[in-house]
This record gives sequence, structure tokens and C-alpha cells, in this order.
Amino acid sequence: MFETARTAVSSLWINKIRSMLTMLGVVFGVGAVIAMIAVGNGAKHQMERVIASMGANIIVIRPVSNNLGGMRLSMSDVMAIDDECWSVKNVAPQVHADSQLVFENRNWPCRVIGSTPSFFEIREFRAQQGRIIHEEDLESALRVAVIGSTVARELFGPDNPIGQYMRVRNIPFEIVGVLAPKGQSATGEDQDDIVIIPVTTMHRRIARSANPPNRVNMIFVQAHDAGMVDSTMAEVRALLRQRQNLAPDRDDTFTLQDMTQMLDTMAESTRVISILLGVMGSISLLVGGIGIMNIMLVSVSERTREIGIRMAIGARKGDIRFQFLLEAMLLSLIGGGFGILLGMGASMAVTEFLKWPTHVSTGAVGIAAGFSCFVGIFFGFYPAWRASLLRPIDALRFE
Repeated sequence: MFETARTAVSSLWINKIRSMLTMLGVVFGVGAVIAMIAVGNGAKHQMERVIASMGANIIVIRPVSNNLGGMRLSMSDVMAIDDECWSVKNVAPQVHADSQLVFENRNWPCRVIGSTPSFFEIREFRAQQGRIIHEEDLESALRVAVIGSTVARELFGPDNPIGQYMRVRNIPFEIVGVLAPKGQSATGEDQDDIVIIPVTTMHRRIARSANPPNRVNMIFVQAHDAGMVDSTMAEVRALLRQRQNLAPDRDDTFTLQDMTQMLDTMAESTRVISILLGVMGSISLLVGGIGIMNIMLVSVSERTREIGIRMAIGARKGDIRFQFLLEAMLLSLIGGGFGILLGMGASMAVTEFLKWPTHVSTGAVGIAAGFSCFVGIFFGFYPAWRASLLRPIDALRFE
């Protein structure tokens, strides 16, 4: 058996170029499988981090499009939810506007958010330097701002931004805090590329033309725990319908979405991507397997006389079958090894350039190795079986 294995390896080495070209299909197929699993695992881990960082007990309220007769959320709705809904732990508005931030000769485009101190607790933003927004800032509509680490890096570099003034739409704001880094969100957005100011300042200074007085773009509601999300949503929905004087047969003029619903939507998108990658990987593996089978059939034809000589000096059918099956498996396994490296490299490239989270697990590597071994056995069996059926006398006469 050792001599048979040595012969199989020697045969592949003699035809190095052909062997390498035969392995390409397996290489790309296994690489696609690795990348598929890495993207799926990365998305799953990212969603788990979102739940941990934002909480499964968060509800987001948005108005339906005004073109469809939707309501406009306001600060009075925020206060009503806070005062009248017993199942609500925290509530915070969000008014946002895209703006260009300016500090000395540097500028940086960023979304500016106006909110309240509860916003920091709901979104689990923590101050790494300085402080967050206080109630006194809201009451006096002070021009103070808390910035994310990305903004701090782009505008201030290595310098301490606390106490410095940056301009937002030509209005100076004092930096009172820098948030601890949070990284990317589940949708790929940089959560550290953010500026938060008091909502009262936002209404009076920044968003006067974009939003009527006291209007908000969305409302964040935090239930006491994840088990109360459904009852909290029902309570908030009933209150908002009452405030809008909606008849029982009228549809809601607003949407309520909890984190579970958001994550289900993201998971569905991830599943679609994984399926597409899986189809690509399967097609590549199929093509690679067919390539292996074709090359092995050509090899059997080219080496018919060699097979006859081996049988004439005592080689059994099992030895011939084992040799050609081993050659097919080696082609597939070596291609699978390079495919694993390709898949890991592709995963790192996706993370680096597309900013999508990926995670290559040992399970993914095991699945890819198993696939490549299966391809070698499945597509190598027929050529090996055909070689073992040759009659020595006919093989020796073959030219």
C-alpha cells in the first residue's frame, strides 16, 4: 500500500501544472464556502453585540411618511410616554441633522443628534473623557456637545478636545465629553462618528428649518426588561393612538419596532447573502469535481499500458483502484487546503474593505475540509473503478 501511495504522489508531481489547474475549481469552491460561513458567523456575532450594547428591551418609534398621512412625533409625545406609561423605564427623543464640523483648519461631515440624558442610558453610551449631557444643559439650551471617538480623532487628532470649541453650521459648541468607542452597528455604521447636543439647543439653533418647533425624528423607549417589550409596545401604541384621535378602524400613523424585529430583518438579509455564497461555492465545487474526474479519466487513458504492466507483475484490482482514488483525493485535499487559505484571506478582505464583520471558525474549516475530501472520493471513484476493470492483456496491447 505504501508503494501504491508513493506511485500516486509521484504521478501527481510529474504532472505539476496539470495538477495545479485541476485543483483550481476546488480551491475557489472551498474558499467560497469558508467566506460564506465567515460572513454568516460575523453577522450573527455582530447582532449578538448589538443586543448586548443596545438591549433587547429597546423600542424605536418612527412616524409613517407624511405623504401617507403619518403623524409628526413631538416632545409632547415624549413627555406623555414618560408620564403615562408605567411599563416604560426610559424614553428619549432623537432629532438629527447632517452637518459639517469645523475646528481650526479641519472639517469633518457628521450626523448631529439632539437628545436628552436618557439617550445615553438607552443607547449605552459612556463618557471616556469629560461628561455627558445634563438636565441643566437642556434647561438653558447650552451650546455644548459630546462627540464620538471618530470625530475626536478626525478633528482634534492626539490633542485633548475637552474644553475646545468646534463650529456646527457656523455656531460654536464647547466639547464637554468624548464617548467610549463602540465600533460598528449591525448595519455597518460607525457608532463613534457622532455628535450629541441638547435637544433644546438642536431645536433652537441647528434644526429650525428642517424641523418645526419641538418635532422629533424618532423616539427611543426602554422597557424595564425584555419580557415586558410586548406589553410596553401595546401601552405606547394605545397612548399614541389616543393622542392622535385615531378611530378603531384607522391604521397607525406611526411604526413601533423592537430590536428583535430589527435583528430578524438583518438576519434575513444575512441569510440571503449566505445562500448566494453557498450556491457560488457549490457550483465551484461541482465544477472542480468534474474537472478532477475528467483529468483522472484522461490519466487512466494515458497510463493504460502502465496499468497493464503493474497488473502483469502482481498488482491487484484493489491496488489500481486505490492508486487512482488516492490521486483524486490528494488533488481535492490539497486544493481544499489552498481554498481554506483563500477563504480566510477573502474574509479578512471583506472586513477590511467592505467593513462587514466576519468570523472564521474551526467548524467552518472542518466543513470545508470535509467537502473537499467528499469531492475527491465522489468524483474520483468512477475513474479509479474504470482503471481497475482493465484486463492486463488488453492494457499491454494499448498504444
